[in-house]
Amino acid sequence: MAFIEKSSNPAFSAKIFEKQGLAAEGQRMTVQGTINKSLILFVCTIIPAYYVFDMFMAGAGTTSFLLIGLVGGLIAAVVTIFKPTVAPISAPIYAALEGLFLGGVSAFAESMYPGIAFQAVILTFGTMFVMLFAYRTGLIKVTEKLKSGIIAATGAIFVIYMINFVMSMFGSSMPMMHDSGLMGIGFSLLVIGIAAMNLLLDFDFIEKNAAQGAPKYMEWFSAFGLMVTLVWLYLEILRLLMKLNRD
Repeated sequence: MAFIEKSSNPAFSAKIFEKQGLAAEGQRMTVQGTINKSLILFVCTIIPAYYVFDMFMAGAGTTSFLLIGLVGGLIAAVVTIFKPTVAPISAPIYAALEGLFLGGVSAFAESMYPGIAFQAVILTFGTMFVMLFAYRTGLIKVTEKLKSGIIAATGAIFVIYMINFVMSMFGSSMPMMHDSGLMGIGFSLLVIGIAAMNLLLDFDFIEKNAAQGAPKYMEWFSAFGLMVTLVWLYLEILRLLMKLNRD
């Protein structure tokens, strides 16, 4: 049986799952197992995030934690993607490092707009549960056409971000990326919508590939993949709230 192929998440590639092969009965990943691993990763993220956030609010410098989280998280993510068998170890490490990064970013935003970090957390988890409800109830059906549209839109957003990154190297940027006007807010809403729709692809990928018989350790890998999307969603929601709070 072939593994499900379409997903814009770099972790959810059919080639990665195919290389792991099929596991024997009783040693296969399950949806419930993936949920349990996801909850563990949430805790691994929240604890260091709160630690860094609390340090910043107390007046301590947190730039080093932010940089360690950013670089270390990227390295952990690459290791996990290229060697899924180490996911039981690398996924929690990735989550903890992302916690350092998100804690620093959130504290910076909180210092400018008190209460914004808590709002972003609530909206992120609220969005996840709404999309999960829509997926489980069939309110939104993940068809091949929908998958193609989400993947294309995500690719377009990636290209825009890369162009903005290159422009920033020359002291410029795309106005809609940071502007708090209608165009900037509209762009953020669009990106958040696309990130939220990516959760549908993640849920679909996890469920269908679990049914195919992927190895047990892929529960950690799948939980990691879900975390990647949630981190993106949180950052985009935080960006939107910052735009909305500007005078």
